[in-house]
Amino acid sequence: MANNRTSKYISLILRHKPEVIGITLDEHGWARVDELIAGVNRTHPLDMSGLDEIVRTDEKQRYSFSEDKTLIRANQGHSVPVDVELEAVTPPELLYHGTGEKYVASIEAQGLISKSRLYVHLSGDYETAFKVGARHGKPRIYQVASGQMAADGYVFYRSVNGVWLTKEVPPKYLTRTW
Repeated sequence: MANNRTSKYISLILRHKPEVIGITLDEHGWARVDELIAGVNRTHPLDMSGLDEIVRTDEKQRYSFSEDKTLIRANQGHSVPVDVELEAVTPPELLYHGTGEKYVASIEAQGLISKSRLYVHLSGDYETAFKVGARHGKPRIYQVASGQMAADGYVFYRSVNGVWLTKEVPPKYLTRTW
């Protein structure tokens, strides 16, 4: 079974630093599977069956293979500029954002900004947002008036693993849930 350290290393490569193993991503975030395996294998044991297991069993569904499994990419969360070919979709009336208590002051002043990522990540339900927030300390959940944002011209995308994405969420669209 491929281990968690290898999965995190692949996430680092496909989302942030492909140059660490000497590969490049195309404009849509795709990397050649053979190059990824060869590069990762220098420090973390990996073969095609191990990579296939990582993609198949990742609980957050972070990765996708191309149809012929010669290419792989992260589904979202990139800090490198790529277009993962998402289609704009109408969001539900409400979405949620989980964060840690230490970020509350910044969020209330600036709203949600993408920082080093390409998009702000939002959850479709409170429970998922709570889990995300818990990874950052004491969880704080914001309700996002996504329906109103869309009506006001903001664009939303939905990643293949169900994460909602948008460029920013100004403070006026946020409501504390605690």
